[in-house]
Amino acid sequence: MATKKSMVVLLGILMISAWILGSTIQAGAETLKGKSIATTTKNEDIQVNDAPGHILRLNIMEGLAFFENGEIVKVRSHSIIDATQGRVSEAISYNIWTFEDGSTVINRSQRSMVPDKSGTLSARVISEFIKGTGRFEGIKGTGSATGKNFLASEGETARVFSDFTWIYTLPAK
Repeated sequence: MATKKSMVVLLGILMISAWILGSTIQAGAETLKGKSIATTTKNEDIQVNDAPGHILRLNIMEGLAFFENGEIVKVRSHSIIDATQGRVSEAISYNIWTFEDGSTVINRSQRSMVPDKSGTLSARVISEFIKGTGRFEGIKGTGSATGKNFLASEGETARVFSDFTWIYTLPAK
């Protein structure tokens, strides 16, 4: 009987410890939200030739991100886009976020873009943090976003808008 009671007490202690540890880990994660806008600075297209309008595009975009905490950050994205006119397009990007204090964050994202009737593309993005420098050294976490891609017209450049959320942790100092 004493052994059974000891097991119940031990199990209770383990459950309480797991709850406390779980809430501590969750509390350590930070959330940062913002909006970004970028324009194309370079495009190189390769025709795939398996269907009309199917291309692979090397794309470089530059712009600004506006975080809810008031920070304004430079953003540069290097992407490879698999696109077929009038269909869902996919992009893999490496994004470099440069903060005013010189700190950087690099994330890898996957962007899925669906065309609408107006010629814009609605986008959904998921990302993972790869590296950080300065105050973001050791960053771990993920990001998500929704947005719009405004395709280039004659004599214009393409523009991309995103509304994003980062959930991340930093190592203890």
